[in-house]
Amino acid sequence: MKATVFMEPGKVEVQEIEKPTLKKPTDAVIKVLRACVCGSDLWFFRGISEHDHGSAVGHEAIGIVEEVGSDVHNVSVGDFVIVPFTHGCGHCPACLAGFDGDCYNREPGNNAYQSEYVRYANANWGLVKIPGQPADYSDEMLNNFLTLSDVMATGYHAAFTAEVKPGDTVVVMGDGAVGLCGVISAKLRGAKRIIAMSRHADRQRLALEFGATDIVEERGDEAVAKVMEITDNHGADAVLECVGTEQSVDTATKVGRPGAIVGRVGIPQNPEMDTNALFRRNIGLRGGIAAVTTHDRNGLLQAVLDGKINPGKVFTQRFKLDDVQAAYEAMDQRKAIKSLLIVSE
Repeated sequence: MKATVFMEPGKVEVQEIEKPTLKKPTDAVIKVLRACVCGSDLWFFRGISEHDHGSAVGHEAIGIVEEVGSDVHNVSVGDFVIVPFTHGCGHCPACLAGFDGDCYNREPGNNAYQSEYVRYANANWGLVKIPGQPADYSDEMLNNFLTLSDVMATGYHAAFTAEVKPGDTVVVMGDGAVGLCGVISAKLRGAKRIIAMSRHADRQRLALEFGATDIVEERGDEAVAKVMEITDNHGADAVLECVGTEQSVDTATKVGRPGAIVGRVGIPQNPEMDTNALFRRNIGLRGGIAAVTTHDRNGLLQAVLDGKINPGKVFTQRFKLDDVQAAYEAMDQRKAIKSLLIVSE
């Protein structure tokens, strides 16, 4: 099969590799219809983080179940499914608590979704079945479904862990696809005022369309001052940190009111970030790997089906799988907010 392989920083390519097969009775093999490039993929593409050279990559997809193991009963061959990156088993303490992103039975490294086929572990619970078949839905709706494999659920995880509630004022750090989905999520959870931190016009427009009420272009101390001005020097009720850089985390710790919670989903890039500013204002810090299957089942899939949210608009450029290098470059160069990969029609 064709699969995207990371060669070295700045270079990915499509290679022919062995098609996956069932290894355990809890596995399924999925034929991928659509995949995409994630902002976290750019960390290794840019050489900021380590990744095995010559390894297949990708962790977001929708597709059709082609084969299931003997212990898989909740999905069947031919089902149309969201393929979460989390591989939650559904029965360990983490999954039962609603945090399948931290599943004790997840298989590390079982991510190679920018491919024609993928083996999915813990398929009985982890896969999310979509009613009907792909032909029943518009192109826009298929893109909405694809975001539920990661980016929309991750943005929602930031709002969920920050405990956003009706009437809240929320600050969203980051204007990438996750941050924009954070705006959607804050709106979905009833936030009254949503302050999006963004300095890119195309992303600002989409943030406002998704429900942002204010845009702050400043960064660092100037950004903190601007948020305080907007909030009458009170600060926000909740902060969604969707970047992961030292500056973003530092700003996030300073723009909340006393007792606010920072919901953090940006992958941390500095292990020595100073979060002492949280202490003197009783600000909480939560978040981590998104609970994709849990959030999809608890409302995100239905919100998409009902037309309440349209997160697929974060895909601003589309590519065929063979053009995956261009898809990465478009995001790396900020020509695309998120790159869609058409794997199979």
